[in-house]
Formats: sequence, structure tokens, C-alpha cells
Amino acid sequence: MMTTTHTARDTRPFAVVVAAASLPMFMATLDNLVMTNALPVLHDKLGASVEQLQWFVNAYTLTFASTILLLSALGDRFGRRTVFLLGIGVFTAGSILAALSTDPGQLIAARAVQGLGGAGVMPLSLALLTGAVSTRRRPLAIGIWGGVSGLGVAAGPLIGGAIMSGWNWQAIFWINVPVAVVAIPLALYGLRNDFGARARIDVLGTVLVGLGVLALVHAIVRGNDDGWDSLGVIAELVAGGILVLAFLLWEWRTRAPLMPLRLFRDRSFSVTNIVGFGFSFGAMGAVFILIQYMQVVQGATPFEAALRTTPWTMAPMIVAPLAGIIAPRVGTRILMVTGLLLQGAALTWLALQMSVTTPYADMVVPFVMAGIGMGLVFAPSATALLATLGLADHAKASGVNSTLREIGIALGTAVLTAVFLGAGGQLVPALYVTAAQPAVLTGAGVLFATAVAALWLPAGRSTASPTAVRAPDAAKQVVAAEASPR
Repeated sequence: MMTTTHTARDTRPFAVVVAAASLPMFMATLDNLVMTNALPVLHDKLGASVEQLQWFVNAYTLTFASTILLLSALGDRFGRRTVFLLGIGVFTAGSILAALSTDPGQLIAARAVQGLGGAGVMPLSLALLTGAVSTRRRPLAIGIWGGVSGLGVAAGPLIGGAIMSGWNWQAIFWINVPVAVVAIPLALYGLRNDFGARARIDVLGTVLVGLGVLALVHAIVRGNDDGWDSLGVIAELVAGGILVLAFLLWEWRTRAPLMPLRLFRDRSFSVTNIVGFGFSFGAMGAVFILIQYMQVVQGATPFEAALRTTPWTMAPMIVAPLAGIIAPRVGTRILMVTGLLLQGAALTWLALQMSVTTPYADMVVPFVMAGIGMGLVFAPSATALLATLGLADHAKASGVNSTLREIGIALGTAVLTAVFLGAGGQLVPALYVTAAQPAVLTGAGVLFATAVAALWLPAGRSTASPTAVRAPDAAKQVVAAEASPR
């Protein structure tokens, strides 16, 4: 049975609706990389190893990625705002546990709780937003949402560094508590409790994809220490691949899939997901390496390192809303391809000039390039993702995209760190530089390859809404088929 979907219309002030959907999403995306600047500090304060430093990031992203589709389905069934609010609560509880952690194991576990909460926030924020604003104002809303999303990811190191300089590393988690106190009543007032298809929950699909992704990332993380030809690493890689394949086969045959494979028949949706994965892999993996370069090699404090990245982190906040507005007119393809090429070129530039004596001034222009490129990808990606999908599919479509992007962050961090460690990288200046260069160049190569893939996007020029509902009767039939019992 399907009980959604209100006709999209303005029921609350536009600014309130956008803020209600965007503020919790900002909090969740911020914590993707808010710890990046804290990693050298945590290495000293908690005695964390390089592998544990990776898991401070990956525990969040993997839990996030593994449960997004499940929580999107729960939102469709029990109410998107209900699950959205529950996600904010769980995320805040995880933040408190993280702040109270006294050893690496406790912090890794707390980060996993945060990831579970974030999975209830990120995909549903976009679905709630597009359902709450009018068709006419949807491009602007998505543009602002994209800018806030980009700012959350990119500003994580900046905010983390600023907080640690003024207080301590625990404060990067305590700061989420007052944000949640504001976000919950704002969401209750500004957002409707929309529903999607009340289908049976795909528990088996959740288990298969979660274990599969975990096995793959864990194998990559331990590859350098245990040896890439070791039985344990090979077994995990094979097991992870088999589990992911089993997940896809199960999704193909079940009538209530977490990831409706029919969505991938849409070229815009399919290519946008490739772009989301590749972008997250290359760009976010490189951020993990570069932010530590400024501390380990250039001797910057966490705040100084974060402040130096502001040409990169602030640009998406300006560029993404503008890109969201003009995307229906010039097309999402040209914006996204240009953005990916700018980021790839910027990372290549940074890698080639990286040395123990490189002055910060030489990094400013490529940072600006990377920031502009990031802004040109965020909002157009959201527009292209939902371009021809009905409102009933928005939560699951956003969930699929969020899952692939989070997997991209986890794999990008793991693979680029593996390249770094494989090249003899250590947390000392000379050895860090020689190993960081091939790692960052790997990220650049992934971005260039993703730009080529983005050429297959439809041109996307339209003066109509980027989220127009197509074939309503056919869409209802598809959703009803998915919701019916086997």
C-alpha cells in the first residue's frame, strides 16, 4: 500500500523548510571528515595506530553506507520525518559516546553509532525537501541543499581544527548536541511526515550489502600489514565480492528491494551514481592525505591546517547554489564534467609540487580550483539524480546515491592510505611526502576517469523542474508491485 505523497507545495516559509532539511544533513555530512584534522592529535592522545586512525573515519562511513538503504525503506514505511528525527537522536547519542571515549576501541564503536544515526538523516533530508517545496522553487532549494552538503563535507576539517584549538578533541563531538537541540523542533515545524511505499523491509539485503562492503574495506585496510597475497586478505576480498554479488542478485528477484534495480534503467540516475562514487573516492580520499600533510610536513596546528583549506572548503557554499539554479538551463552534464576535471587537475597540481619545503602560497590556486570543482558537482548531482523520477522514488533514489558515495569515501580513504603505506609512508616529514604524492595522484586519476564517465549523462537542459514526475500511473503500478507481498 502506498500512502504518500502530498503534492509538492509551499506549506511553510521557504527558508524554514530548507533550514529544517539542511541543518541535520549538514551535521551528518560534517562528521564524515570532521575528525581528519584530529587524527594526528588522536595518534598522540589515545595512542592510536595508523590502522585505527583509518577506522575512526571508516567506522562512521561504513555503518552509514551499510544502513542508508534500510533506513530509507523504514522512512517510506513509518514516515520519513519520523525516521529523520530518530536519526538525529541516534546521531547525537553517538556524538556523546564519542566525546566520552577513553581508548581507540570505544571511539570506533561510538563512531559506528554516529554512522547509524547519520544514515537516517542524509537520504531522507533530500526526499523531505523535494516533497515540501513547490515545483517552481525546487531547483533553488536543491541548489542550497547541495551547497550546505558540500560545505558540511569540505568544512569538516576546518571546524574540527577550530574547535580543537579552542578546546580539545572531545569538543568536536559535543558541538553536535546544541545543533540537535535546534534541529529537532525545526524539523517538526518545517517538514511534513511524508510516506512512501509501505513495503516489507528487506532484512536479507541489508545484511548482504553491509557484510560485503565491510569485508572489502577491511581487506584493503589490512592489506599492507598482512600482505596482499596473504590468505586472510584474499579470502576477505573474495568473500566481499561474493556477498555484494549475492546482494545484487537478491535485489533483482525480491519484490521489496532496498535498492530497486529498475531505477538503474534511467541513464541519468545510473551515471550520477557512478559520479557520486568516483567523486567521493578521489576527492575525499585525497582530503584525508592532504590535511595531515599540512600538519605532519608543514608543521601547522590543527586549526592552522584547517584554515589553510578555506579556499577549498568555502567555494562550494558559493558555487553549489549557483550551479543548482543554472543546471536546468545549461545542463547538468557540462557542470559536472567541468567540476570533476577541475578537481582532478587541482589534485595533480598539489601532488606534483608537494615537498618538505613547499610554501602554503603555492597551494592556494589549486585549492580554489578544487573548491569550485566540488561546488559544480554537488548540486547538479542532486538535480540529475532525481531528474526523471517520481516523488515516491526520491527517498530510495537518494538512499542509493548516499550509499554509493559513502562507500566511495570509505574505499577512497582505505585505498589511498594503502597506496601511502605501500610507498613507505610514515608520520614523519620526508617519508610522508614521498608516499603522499602517489596517493594523491591516485585520487586525481579516479576523478579524471569519473569525468569521462560523466560524459554519458543526458544534457539535462530544461526550464522545467529537475524533479518532474514522469508517468504517474506507471509509477504507481511499479510502486504497488514492489509493495505487494511475495
